[in-house]
Amino acid sequence: MGSMNYQEAIELFEGQNILYMQIFGHLKPLCLKWAVQLGIPDIINNHGKPITLPHLVSALQIAPSKADFVHRLMRFLAHNGIFDIHQSQADHDLTFSLTPASKLLVTGSGYCLSPMVLLNTDPLLMSKYHHLGEWIRGEDPTLYETALGTSIWGLIDGEPKYLSLFSEGMASDSQMVDLALKNCSSVFENLDSIVDVGGGTGTTARIISNAYPKLKCVVLDLPQVIPNFTGTNNLSFVGGDMFKSIPQADAILLKWVLHDWNDESCIKILQNCKDSISGKGNRGKVIIIETVINEKLDCEDMTQTKLGLDISMLAINGKERTEEEWKQLFIEAGFKDYKIFPIFGFRSLIEVYP
Repeated sequence: MGSMNYQEAIELFEGQNILYMQIFGHLKPLCLKWAVQLGIPDIINNHGKPITLPHLVSALQIAPSKADFVHRLMRFLAHNGIFDIHQSQADHDLTFSLTPASKLLVTGSGYCLSPMVLLNTDPLLMSKYHHLGEWIRGEDPTLYETALGTSIWGLIDGEPKYLSLFSEGMASDSQMVDLALKNCSSVFENLDSIVDVGGGTGTTARIISNAYPKLKCVVLDLPQVIPNFTGTNNLSFVGGDMFKSIPQADAILLKWVLHDWNDESCIKILQNCKDSISGKGNRGKVIIIETVINEKLDCEDMTQTKLGLDISMLAINGKERTEEEWKQLFIEAGFKDYKIFPIFGFRSLIEVYP
């Protein structure tokens, strides 16, 4: 490359750092999986105060010779915001405590996202990304078909393990809706009925039905997803196909459904939603809980999460969308107006009106 000045060398070393950060980036979810599988968030939570390394190693029933490995793994996770590390002033021992992130991994907390961690770190599901180059040059519509020989839906239908893994992951994520509902009660006011399309095990619908006892809630999902689920006075389960028809209601809820599908499929789903709420006057609407990409307004961490989700959806021929892309879908499906409420962290609540 010939002679190189100091600034050019600095830029190359910065470039090397970026590349190595990407190369070793896969270790973040795998170390997170290690912490979940060993129950470390539960151990720290049950300890009732920050825990020292010897106490943690003892609770994990790990040989003392591996204590240094535990320390290094915890240090790495702490650097990525999963745990906090402090040095005790009294005896200078290192202690580990929970952060907002690891509090979401405590069993029985009401907002435990450990099943989502296990879903997204499953070895078979992670392996598909090794086939990106092969898939992008090939004819298969989804990365799953190139890597595993079947679509994501075929895998879930054919393997009870993955149906369970998927259902538990989605149910754990739906618990977070409870936090957001406290700030958007107006969304559900004046509604007599709502259908949660693709509602799975009914976690979101149960939260809504408990918060609004007079609101009739129906969960619509494939028959194999909801085989033996029982409802309550204002909650019921219906087997069906959202691409064919959706039960009539004042409002249709689509939580993390549309990002699974391409534009053509989304328009079909939205048109079925529109048919379902037709004749409901001013009350009829579709309530969508999804990501809205906004690189200009979002902080870097938020954008990183949203774009990461988009790559995850790319594997099944779905996508995360910008506001303009959402607007185009609504117009093509025959809707006239919408409002976006960014109240779900990296997701927003979108009301769409016919």
